Amino acid sequence: MTISESDIRVALEKTFAQKKVHQPYQKRAAVLVPIITGTKGIDILLTHRTDRVEHHKNQISFPGGTVDNKDKSIIDAALRETEEELGIHSDCVEILGVIDEVTTPSHFLITPVIGILKSLPRLRVNHIEVQQAFTAPLAFFDDENNMRMEYRTFEGKKREVYFYEYEDKTIWGVTAFIIRLLLRRIAESR
Repeated sequence: MTISESDIRVALEKTFAQKKVHQPYQKRAAVLVPIITGTKGIDILLTHRTDRVEHHKNQISFPGGTVDNKDKSIIDAALRETEEELGIHSDCVEILGVIDEVTTPSHFLITPVIGILKSLPRLRVNHIEVQQAFTAPLAFFDDENNMRMEYRTFEGKKREVYFYEYEDKTIWGVTAFIIRLLLRRIAESR
C-alpha cells in the first residue's frame, strides 16, 4: 500500500511517543527524520557518516547528534544538528512530532523527530561529519522483502538488528529500527 503525507500526519496525531527513563550513563541525542514529499512519492533523507566523527563511523544515519546544554528542546537539538550537518535551515522543516525513544548499545537515548520538507533544499554538506546525503523511497522500507533481521550479542544481551540494502548502502541498526518504528506507527493508524 502506498504511504502518503496524510498517512504520516495522521499517524503522528494519533500516537504518543513512548518516553524511556534517562539513565545517568546515557547520552541524550536527537535525530531528524526528514520526510520529503513530492510528485514521485515520499522519500526520506539519510546521511552516510564519515570516519572522522566520534560515534557510529561510516554508518548510514539520520541527521542528528548529542543534545547540548544550549538546546531549548529535543526538537531544537535535531534541527540544530541538521543545519550543522546538511545546511537545512529550520524554516524549511515542518515538525510533525516525535516517535518512541530508542536506546542504543553505545549508550545513547535517541529521540526521533519527524519533519516534512516540501522539497529537498540545496544541501551544504559538512564533509567533516557527512560523506554524502541521499534520499530513499519510504516505500522501499515498507516492503518486508527488502529487510532482513539478525541477532547480535552486545554486552551479554541478544538483540534483534534490522538491515536494508538500498542500492550500494547498508542501512542497519538504530537507523533501520527508527524507520521500522515510523512505519509501524503509520500502519497502526490506518
